[in-house]
Amino acid sequence: MLKRILKILGYLGIVALIVIQFIRPEKNEAGYEAFKAFETETKPSDKVVGILKNNCYDCHSNHTNYPWYAEVAPFSLWLDDHVRHGKGDFNVSEWDSYSIKKKDHKLEELIEEVEEGNMPLDSYTWIHGDLSEDDKKLLIQWATLARLQYKNQLEVSSK
Repeated sequence: MLKRILKILGYLGIVALIVIQFIRPEKNEAGYEAFKAFETETKPSDKVVGILKNNCYDCHSNHTNYPWYAEVAPFSLWLDDHVRHGKGDFNVSEWDSYSIKKKDHKLEELIEEVEEGNMPLDSYTWIHGDLSEDDKKLLIQWATLARLQYKNQLEVSSK
């Protein structure tokens, strides 16, 4: 009896896996222009741009470079969820719509998340690799310098 139940559950599992292959999340592919305003305003070095493209933009912009497994459910659904949450927290493609205060705050959060080791997510680094200590230092230095312009603008506007 138990063997028969396990067999039925196995078949149902296979059918469920086949059915969810037809559920396709919308792709996040606006193109590389999606983060040009952010880069123009915050002026990252070429090295920092490389770090951002390889570790941040996939989840924090309107353009994601999808790996091959993004075509296979349930991974496609899991990735879509990560991208939606990432863009909800910080979306460099929406940089122009952020207030000066929000831009400063987002860069502050970026610094904190990198310093604390929360970004990139472990689930991302398992496959893509983690940031080196040098990469973390470069990101933090760049974000700290980029914040200065917003701090100055906030000080001027509060006078």
